[in-house]
Amino acid sequence: MSTKPRLQLALDQTRLDTALRTAETLSPHVDIIEAGTILCISAGIQAVSALRERCPQHTLVADLKVADAGATLAEQAFGQGADWMTVICAAPLATMASAREVAERHGGEIQIELFGRWTLEDARQWRGLGIRQAIYHRGRDAQASGQTWGRQDLDRMKALSDLGIELSVTGGITPADLPLFKEIAVTAFIAGRALAEAGDPPAAARQFRTAIDDIWRS
Repeated sequence: MSTKPRLQLALDQTRLDTALRTAETLSPHVDIIEAGTILCISAGIQAVSALRERCPQHTLVADLKVADAGATLAEQAFGQGADWMTVICAAPLATMASAREVAERHGGEIQIELFGRWTLEDARQWRGLGIRQAIYHRGRDAQASGQTWGRQDLDRMKALSDLGIELSVTGGITPADLPLFKEIAVTAFIAGRALAEAGDPPAAARQFRTAIDDIWRS
């Protein structure tokens, strides 16, 4: 692939002050900062504006996992300074389209969050709307139940990449997992607790960086 995957920090704390301290510690070591779903629900949309104020140079994601009211919620997210906003894959196409219209007006993008059931035909329809990003997700509950990354995941990621969809990958990712994705066009690896809850968060971020640099040598 022509570009190296970026590193994204997912902030899913329940307290905004804790999230802001984590962002301050890790912002020099990551490319993308995400106001996670848990944070946005706990602290409100002002979590996005607070992160934008403190991290003006970073790509900022509002992980709202929108299912309805696409335009209204997109106005909230992008109006507070988000660059990207997530829409759940089960949302109607009309919701995706209205969210994308607002995103485009603000110079932002929509990311489709892949949860549960979806098909490559769905993905073709998203591309037809002009959406070009998706998040391949192994959820918290799946991780807790012992679900690991498998060949089926990698094959589906490759099929999405072949449709022109740029993938971010998340779900308990560690540096040791990264070689699995060498043949996939990954835009970003998203890490939350692996960074925020590490004994030395900057050192943990550097481990991700080293692994990315070693695997994706330009």
